[in-house]
Amino acid sequence: MSEHGIRDFLTAKRKAAERFGVVDGAVLPRNTEIEEALAEYQRLFGGNKHTQTLASQRSAALSAMQMLAEFEPRLVGSVLAGTATEHNDIQLHLFAERAESITFRLLDLGIEHEVVERRVRYGADRVVAYPGVHFEFDDHTVDATVFPVDGIREAPVSPVDGKPMRRIDADELEVLLDVEDAPLAQ
Repeated sequence: MSEHGIRDFLTAKRKAAERFGVVDGAVLPRNTEIEEALAEYQRLFGGNKHTQTLASQRSAALSAMQMLAEFEPRLVGSVLAGTATEHNDIQLHLFAERAESITFRLLDLGIEHEVVERRVRYGADRVVAYPGVHFEFDDHTVDATVFPVDGIREAPVSPVDGKPMRRIDADELEVLLDVEDAPLAQ
């Protein structure tokens, strides 16, 4: 996932199973185990490059969130988790009465974007399609899903552990960036 930019756990599992000749899916690792291994791999082999890439992504995420503040943006996904590579997009959740409000805001700012559809899982049996926008910002790709205003109260489930997805606002991201920038105490 780290080296080839694979973003989907199932795809990564299938590719690894095929590569190693595994036919019994029961022996494949859980998504949480994969995420832990990915974090460990990046800690061991990513070094400064991973740290700099992640800091750049988080900084760009903060700027994008501040630019779209009226839509109560939340950072989610691998950039938040700290497992993002240069292949990963910055994932945001935005909240608006009308998704068009966000596209109009991006147009006003002169930011080219693509309107997309995102399927979001709320449990084993509930998947909902929401509009989204995909755009370039500060040399990074932002993939934002647009939820209704009351969607801020119910987070979709994480593809990693099936629990409600972790989401943080711009203030929390600023604190995270400040902590990462602080020199280590001796």
